[in-house]
Amino acid sequence: MDELAIADRRSLRRKVSFWRWAAAIILVGVGFVLFAFSGWGEVTGRARHHIARVAVSGLIQDDRELVERLERIADNDSVRALIVTISSPGGTTYGGEVIYKAIRKVAAKKPVVSDVRTLAASAGYMIALAGDHIVAGETSITGSIGVIFQYPQVKTLMDKLGVSLESIKSRPLKAEPSPFHPPSDEARAMIQTMIDDSYGWFVDLVAERRKLARPDALALADGRIFTGRQALKDKLVDTLGGDDEIRAFLAARKVSKDLPVVDWEAPRGTLPLGLGSIVSEWIKALGYDAFPAMKGLEKIGGEKLFLDGLVSVWQVDAQ
Repeated sequence: MDELAIADRRSLRRKVSFWRWAAAIILVGVGFVLFAFSGWGEVTGRARHHIARVAVSGLIQDDRELVERLERIADNDSVRALIVTISSPGGTTYGGEVIYKAIRKVAAKKPVVSDVRTLAASAGYMIALAGDHIVAGETSITGSIGVIFQYPQVKTLMDKLGVSLESIKSRPLKAEPSPFHPPSDEARAMIQTMIDDSYGWFVDLVAERRKLARPDALALADGRIFTGRQALKDKLVDTLGGDDEIRAFLAARKVSKDLPVVDWEAPRGTLPLGLGSIVSEWIKALGYDAFPAMKGLEKIGGEKLFLDGLVSVWQVDAQ
């Protein structure tokens, strides 16, 4: 074999080796991305003893995923305690109720601390009540204990447009109150009775969880908001502070200060291998960003218009 053929063969071997190594590196990279996206990285982190932390933020609704996550935390022997961080103006009364009950199921098995951040009002405070211990900042906003029912009234607009809506009902209170005509006295009384019943349940919850006489809880449940300092004075929270105070309480419950805090987050909503960014760019290319008002409509529709029924929320119109 001449020298030229030998040189060609060596060159070919080097090229084959290069592409083999390149393919191996690409496969490892793809595997790593899929591993991270699949959540197994978080699962392995949760296999050792730790303190779980979940966040409740934004307007509160019936969040089945969060409830299921709390159930997994309750059943996971590696979780020694739970921290619930709350930054919310409230939301639906039922949404707050189901999350409250899910947290209490965790508390039946391990210590739970409610971490009141900037704002935990109305249904946000309802959720904070589920903790064994409530920690708030000195200037945190909390309270706003109460229930409200709101619906739009469009009759005046319809009159101006010359549009009317006729309805034939089985009974007078069916589909009341209606946005198409002012409520009757009977409809008002019906809704008020429903509000009073839910409000009484909320007040009883405050009295039970904060160990207050019901008249004292009722006096605090007039819809007002409190700073953390005021809430401490009125026994609506237990401690002012942050991470150090949370760790101190857990240490008193025999939860080691050396345990790491692991965030149990909702499943990621992005696509693997950077496809989320590609899709985002496609959407922009199609002109979505040319209509900024659409984003505002999304926010209004997703966070306000769909808060059906009774709500426990502070300043919903200002959010």
